[in-house]
This record gives sequence, C-alpha cells and structure tokens, in this order.
Amino acid sequence: MKIITREQIERVLPAIDLLPAIEDGFAAYSEGRAVVPPVGELLLDKGEVHIKYGYIKGEDYYVIKIASGFHRNSALGLPSGNGAMLLYRQETGELACVLFDEGYLTDVRTAVAGAIAAKYLAPRNVERIGIVGTGVQARLQLRYLDAVTGCREVLAWGRGKEQLVRYREELSKTGYDVKITSNAGDLLDECNLIVTTTPTQTPLLEAAGLRPGTHITAIGSDTPQKQELEAEILSLADVVVADSIEQCLLRGEIHRAVKAGCFDHGDAVELGDVITGRVTGRTSEDQITVADLTGVAVQDIKIAEAVFQALT
Repeated sequence: MKIITREQIERVLPAIDLLPAIEDGFAAYSEGRAVVPPVGELLLDKGEVHIKYGYIKGEDYYVIKIASGFHRNSALGLPSGNGAMLLYRQETGELACVLFDEGYLTDVRTAVAGAIAAKYLAPRNVERIGIVGTGVQARLQLRYLDAVTGCREVLAWGRGKEQLVRYREELSKTGYDVKITSNAGDLLDECNLIVTTTPTQTPLLEAAGLRPGTHITAIGSDTPQKQELEAEILSLADVVVADSIEQCLLRGEIHRAVKAGCFDHGDAVELGDVITGRVTGRTSEDQITVADLTGVAVQDIKIAEAVFQALT
C-alpha cells in the first residue's frame, strides 16, 4: 500500500493530461458503466463533508473520497478545503494507495470538469470570462480553462474588496487582463462565458440580465441548500447539462429550478452524453447554455488512478 502526499501530487499533476481522463469518466457514467451510490453528506454548523465513492465496471480500481469545506476557515488562517482519497483494487479489495491530498484533487478535478463543460458548451468566440467568487476554485477554473479557450479578458466578482484586489493581482501575473466588480450583474452584461464558484444560498446571477450566446458553468451549488443562479435562468436556457441528472435532482441548480417550478428535469441532458455525441450540446453561437456540475465520483476515480499510475 502506497501513501501519496499533497506535495507529491502537486509535483506530478502538471505532467498528466486530465481532460481526456475525466471525459472518459463522464462518458462511462452516462453510458451506465459506472456504479456511483448517492453522496454521503455531513452538514455541520461550521462546514460540510461530502463522501463520494464508486467504480467503473471492468476497470481496475474503486475509490472512496472524503472532502470537506469549512468556508469560515480563512478568518483562522486555514484553508477552507480538506480531504483524502482511498484507491482500492476491484479484483481483491486491497488498498492500493492513500492520497493525502488535503482536498486538492477535489479542487482540481472540479476545475477540469469546468473546462470540459466550456469545451463543449461555450461559444466559439469567448469575449470575456466572468468569474463569480475569489477563492481556490475561482483561481483553478481560470487555470484549466486555458486548455480550451484563448480568451485572456476576465471580469471577477466577489463580496470583499480586499479579496477581489488580491485575486486581480495574482491572476494578472499569469497573463490575464483581470477587471473586478462589486456588481454580479456586470458579468452578464460583459461576459459570454461565466463560471460561478461560491457556496451562496442566495442567487447571485439574475435571469433579467441574461444575453443570447452566454454559457454559464455553475460549480458552487453542490448541496440542496445552495443556489447561485436564479431559477428562471434555466427556463431561458436552450441547453441545460448536468454532470449527473440523478444527482442534480437532489442538489444543485437543476434541483432548485425544478423545485421552483421553472424547469422540467426531463429537459436536462448529461455531460457524458454530450462528450460521446449521443446528444448535442451547443449548436449555434446565439444559444444560452448552462452546465450544472455537482461533482460525480467518476471524476475522483479517474484523477486518483491517474496520479497513482504516474507515481508507481
């Protein structure tokens, strides 16, 4: 049994092509080749813990992943995320490795999923990227979008001026022209690729500002209580894509829109089916598209396996 540290993970990840690996995971899920039980969840007073696990039939491993988010930790000088992944052999049940990633692999595989959604759903000509939030995921989304769009114009929204300024300073050093705003509606006015990354329970983007040709990837709403998009946005969208329809009926933007009576879940399609071409994603530059990504265990399976193989 191998123990892999975060330091080792960060060292090896740049050499791994994660997009095709995680695309394969989404395809396996939508083709019915993945076994993914419902998410285990602990909602605490000051944070939340998600337990995701599963396997892909005919492959070598299964994974059990624990990831937490304690969003007030910044006031304590601590990272908000933590966690670990356990990779087991399907053949024998042996523990192949423990990945002490401190939640980093969850952050990365989430950012990769955002890039995959943009690859298939964003307009061909991305004028400006809108980022809702200023945390770890807001940074990683831009990093991995680099693989699918050449756009370097960014407009970022955040609740705190200090956090926004720091975000602008850090991302400007990586080749982006970053502007900041305290009005989330500005992103709908100026951006046609928007990624939302916050844990809010009150919608930040309103349907009234939605323009033709916009793509939104909603990342932050991964519990039944969270909601970043006004429900009517989904009713206005031409294409609504879920990482898992079954999971998005219980949590995320689709869950909230269905509950509000604004969206019929039968109109949603899965990202894996878009990847394989079984269903179409964006077909014109004027369409409005939304991806609701709540995080599926196949992402954890694929990234854990890739890291393990790269280090053995």
